Amino acid sequence: MSLRERQRRQVRDEIQRAAYELFAAKRFAEVTTEEIAAAAGVSASTYFRHVRSKDDLLLDPVREGGAGIVALLEERAADEPADVALAQSILARSTALAAVELEHWRAAFRTAPHLLERVALITAEHRARLVELVGERMGRDPREDSTPGLLVHLMLAAAEFGYLQWLRASGHPEMSLAVCVEGALDAVVGERWRVDG
Repeated sequence: MSLRERQRRQVRDEIQRAAYELFAAKRFAEVTTEEIAAAAGVSASTYFRHVRSKDDLLLDPVREGGAGIVALLEERAADEPADVALAQSILARSTALAAVELEHWRAAFRTAPHLLERVALITAEHRARLVELVGERMGRDPREDSTPGLLVHLMLAAAEFGYLQWLRASGHPEMSLAVCVEGALDAVVGERWRVDG
């Protein structure tokens, strides 16, 4: 990552941190973009260079996970079954943030329940790459066999369910993000994906 990219990321992270604190303290709907910019120590124009909308401050951390999941899947052992490799990649990405950061994000998200149904784990581009990678692991061409695409879509839907379950959980410390996502992914992992075809 270049120096410029690191600086951009640092500014974006400061804006996000400031927004999460404000959302948790005042509620999402009551926080203005000007307040977020001031709390982050940036001008309004700098804020808008880094953030498209307030909604994106909460939704982007999940969406940005797609590139991480793809990279993690590419790094896993080639002989690992596709379902296990994909589940472990999703779980590793979901638990990459520190617990404190996750709790700040969840506290902020709770003030914007209208955004819960917009939680999407991955972009279409990253989903397509995952289908391609899973097809390679399964020895199946996703253009001719729907099995790799079905596995990817089911696994991502399960993970999104785990995220939603965790975001809605309040006062249940035993329901960590890892527990919720792993439980949901376990429902999809299985021998049925490993049958030679």
